[in-house]
Amino acid sequence: MAVIRPFTCIRPCMEKAPRIAALPYDVYNRREAKEEVLREPESFLRIDRAETQFDDSVDTYAPEVYQKAHDILWDMIGNGDFVTEEKPCYYIYELTMNGRTQTGITACASIDDYQNGVIKKHENTRAEKEQDRIRHVDTCDAQTGPIFLAYRANPVITGVVNRIKQETPVYDFTSPDGVTHRVWIIGDDEDINTLCTTFSGIDQIYIADGHHRAASAVKVGLKRRAEHPDYDGTEEFNFFLSVLFPDEELYIMDYNRVVKDLNGMETDAFLAKMKDVFEVSSLTGEERRPQEKGTFTMFLDEKWYLCRFRAADLSDDPVDGLDVSLLQNLLLTPVLGITDPKVDPRIDFVGGIRGMDELERRCHADAKAAFAMYPTSIQELFAVADAGRLMPPKSTWFEPKLRSGLFIHALS
Repeated sequence: MAVIRPFTCIRPCMEKAPRIAALPYDVYNRREAKEEVLREPESFLRIDRAETQFDDSVDTYAPEVYQKAHDILWDMIGNGDFVTEEKPCYYIYELTMNGRTQTGITACASIDDYQNGVIKKHENTRAEKEQDRIRHVDTCDAQTGPIFLAYRANPVITGVVNRIKQETPVYDFTSPDGVTHRVWIIGDDEDINTLCTTFSGIDQIYIADGHHRAASAVKVGLKRRAEHPDYDGTEEFNFFLSVLFPDEELYIMDYNRVVKDLNGMETDAFLAKMKDVFEVSSLTGEERRPQEKGTFTMFLDEKWYLCRFRAADLSDDPVDGLDVSLLQNLLLTPVLGITDPKVDPRIDFVGGIRGMDELERRCHADAKAAFAMYPTSIQELFAVADAGRLMPPKSTWFEPKLRSGLFIHALS
């Protein structure tokens, strides 16, 4: 059963929160991160990506970069930019984007639940990507970016959340990208006990987004256990910062593909191959997005096509039945020769937040064809994780993104 516990949060003072809250560290490259910190000098990105405080000659992963992150964080805490809660609490974190709202519980999850499979994964992680956040968390002695977790909606949790949302939030602001963020504190002991008890009855929690952050947080916790062999399991390093959302409120966007060439084929030959594998028809209207599972759209030589998987190729297998898997197994590998999309430079991935125009732009710039996918559902994600399987790379794109810097979990 899940251990989802309250924690003594370090959070921005009210007037600073809109300036400090930042998108996750991994949505920026180094140049973009530096530009964002120039735009907003108090952005938490200067802690999450402390190389922004150095000349470009300094390596992103140099020891002094992680030490700078530590120093900025604890200086801001010391000078009053952040406040420390008086007791362990839960928090309600509501995000509204384009008129759609999702509401999560900010809390700490157990590294043991990650280890024993109560917290389920659907992606592999890469050691080199983990290493950066391991060093960041360990040096800062704090987790600063929450892991995006999901659970099947529970009426008791929903009832507590809806009641407290009638009160005045501690934060209420709209970020430059148009997302509104509101936060409430759950500090009443009875409410805390209700949530703690209810979560303890849930035995399936899922990582929606943030697999590398989760793996890194767990490895820091295991490292601290090795350094403190007398640990009793209650120490903060045994837990990692998370926001848990009910499945019914989550929105997964499409994660689309562009390919740089047609594997030596001319357009007509490639289109003939497509028609051998899929039901292909020209799109004449304005709708370029696929409208149902089992279909995708393709942009090729200034034309959009609707492509439908044939019934004989569909599968009830939780992984093989995913639209992204079908595209990979029926087209990308056998026809285009892209066998490992994680490393093949001939394919790139475009998040649905960038829209259909971005797919056309890429085909005008550096790609030959684009494939727009119907979004993977949260139920499909759950099914893959429940089966102990892994999704193909770049299967899900969650929006809106959780902000870093609103909630900090100190490890000591």
